[in-house]
Amino acid sequence: MKKQLLITSGRGPQECNLAVQHVFNKIQYEARQYDLKTEIITLEKENGTICSIILSINGSRVQEFTERWIGTVQWICKSPIRKNHKRKNWFIAVIEAEEQTTHLLDEKLIQFETMRSSGAGGQHVNKVSSAVRAIYPPLNIAVQVMDTRSQLQNKQIAIQRIQQKIAQIEHSNTDKQTNENWMNQAQIARGNPIRIFEGIKFVENRIGGTGLIPVPTFHSTARTVRYTALP
Repeated sequence: MKKQLLITSGRGPQECNLAVQHVFNKIQYEARQYDLKTEIITLEKENGTICSIILSINGSRVQEFTERWIGTVQWICKSPIRKNHKRKNWFIAVIEAEEQTTHLLDEKLIQFETMRSSGAGGQHVNKVSSAVRAIYPPLNIAVQVMDTRSQLQNKQIAIQRIQQKIAQIEHSNTDKQTNENWMNQAQIARGNPIRIFEGIKFVENRIGGTGLIPVPTFHSTARTVRYTALP
């Protein structure tokens, strides 16, 4: 099973970009514990720091793993970039991104229809059914070719034009996904973070985020703290 995660600073300041790098490192570390494979699909930088990453994660436990990350991530830390800056809460988002697939043309599925050519070319063009109409049902693409007097050549041209139309569709889908990612990066909820990390070492606050919560137990003279996993 495979999923893609978009880790984004939401066009926030450089401190948020640093949080993106920290979260990326944490995800890679935890993915190895889940026996998952990760691969960077795209990486965008701003002023020398990473502002967004699309990461592909593959493995049998990917659903369980991504549920621990999808949402808002909070980093509580004094700015390591602006020493006198008062703000110390930085928020980034981890969003499930739609996987972009490449369609491989299966020429066996192309349906050809022959027809008589029209236009210039003399009597031969009009008498011989050299023109072709090619239909590709998987993507509902249809092209008509009457460029040459050879039916075989017109079929070859038709295949090329179907390939061009597939490329146009994929390019359009990529642009659409890019726009959706841009919108996602502009909208980060700052409340109810799914994970909270603190300090320059990016240590997780398990009380505020997911993972473990402290459940105190008491004995006659000593107080111990037992940690229990969240349901």
